[in-house]
Amino acid sequence: MQLILINKNGEPTQLALPSWKIKALSVVLGVVCLGLVVSGFMLKQSDFVDAAVIDNWRAKLSEQDAVVEALQSQSVARRQAVGRQIAEMQARLRRMEALASYMHESSGLPQDEFDFDAPVSQGGPLSAKAEVLGVENLDDQLLNLSERLKQRETELSILDQVLVGVYTEQGATPVGAPIVKGWMSSPFGERVDPISGKKAWHEGMDFAGASGSDVIAVANGVVVFAGYRSGYGKLIEISHGEDLRTRYGHHQELLVHAGQSVKRGDVIGRMGSSGRSTGPHVHFEVLKSGKPVNPARYVSAR
Repeated sequence: MQLILINKNGEPTQLALPSWKIKALSVVLGVVCLGLVVSGFMLKQSDFVDAAVIDNWRAKLSEQDAVVEALQSQSVARRQAVGRQIAEMQARLRRMEALASYMHESSGLPQDEFDFDAPVSQGGPLSAKAEVLGVENLDDQLLNLSERLKQRETELSILDQVLVGVYTEQGATPVGAPIVKGWMSSPFGERVDPISGKKAWHEGMDFAGASGSDVIAVANGVVVFAGYRSGYGKLIEISHGEDLRTRYGHHQELLVHAGQSVKRGDVIGRMGSSGRSTGPHVHFEVLKSGKPVNPARYVSAR
């Protein structure tokens, strides 16, 4: 094979190449082309691996995000559960404090023994092994405290029932008049009715006084009626147990309601003239087994 080469002066020069050199050059060019193809393919394959790795990383990041979100949800749920448990214990504690305060008032124990507003006296040196409570340990502590509160609440309720029983036995019998100031204006028994002028039976005692003056309970008990009743006007009826009840009629204003417990001397209403009445007074009845009895012996009792 002959090649014509042109030099820089523009003069042609002939170059003769043997066939073996041409074959060798062809082989070299083929090897170079093949190397370029293989390199390109390998680079392409490298791009595929990189994309797969990136996709794998993205998948792992998504999984981690899901785990973090789940942990956050669990943390919120746990805090809400602990908050509800604390709120429940606080409510029970307030109930216990109210019950204990009531017990103090009704039992007459020294005030300093029932001062629930004072901080709890406790202390001691800090232990070298002191550490922050873990979540599981905190749950155990809250559960233990809740159980102890329930137990103490039950114990206080039982003690209250005992004290109320003793207190009721001591104060359930009517004693004294149902007024603080005033006078007896009509006795129990037969009398001339002040409105009709006819002879009639009076089932209670009338105590007159200033309009709006205090009407008091004469014994411990539970209010079973507080409202308007024909003839009585605004009436209060209190049960004292053992089939014993007292009635207080003609009020101007009622200060108690049905279901409320009262103690001897509590103000239950204001004297008035509601119902069948000629002026401000309280009609006072004592009933045993549902039948009116003479209140005089209770009024005069001390």
